[in-house]
Amino acid sequence: MSSNSKLQLIVDGIVKNNPTFVLVLGMCPTLGTTTSAINGMGMGLATMIVLILSNITISAIARIIPDKVRIPCYIVVIASFVTIVQLLLQAYVPVLYDALGIFLPLIVVNCIILGRAEAFANKNSVGDSALDGVGIGLGFTIALTAIGLVREILGSGSAFGWKFLQGDGMLAFVLAPGAFIVLAYLMVVFRKITNKA
Repeated sequence: MSSNSKLQLIVDGIVKNNPTFVLVLGMCPTLGTTTSAINGMGMGLATMIVLILSNITISAIARIIPDKVRIPCYIVVIASFVTIVQLLLQAYVPVLYDALGIFLPLIVVNCIILGRAEAFANKNSVGDSALDGVGIGLGFTIALTAIGLVREILGSGSAFGWKFLQGDGMLAFVLAPGAFIVLAYLMVVFRKITNKA
């Protein structure tokens, strides 16, 4: 595969196959963790690390896994990496670990990761699977960070924890309805921009 097509794997993961704005996958962490930009970025990066490592591992072992136990084996691989990421966050970034809460272990059943394992990693080389993980992971991280940033600005008048507006923002954007509203508007903007490009 040429270097252009390898770069295209990453670009496709960010734009054409963006898990949040195009494929509409992983909505549970998208709506649940994006109350701030830092939380969204943290969740996106944790998911990206698990995605890259599980894609690499599944691509490497796909040929030796019997077809009947393929999905359970993928889940064991993904769960192992999620546990490692969860323990590292708990040890080194406890504030983020506490903020993400139950959504961290739920990465195991995130349809983005299992979907990429089934649709891409088990059919392609280790290198291409790693690049696919980087692209999809970056797309997810960018989307969660953008949603979190808009919700944080409108909901509390701050960005990445830095308060720049006095008083409180609009409470609706900190709560669940705000997540749906921001996701919908950003999805429209993303599709307008990418259809023109």
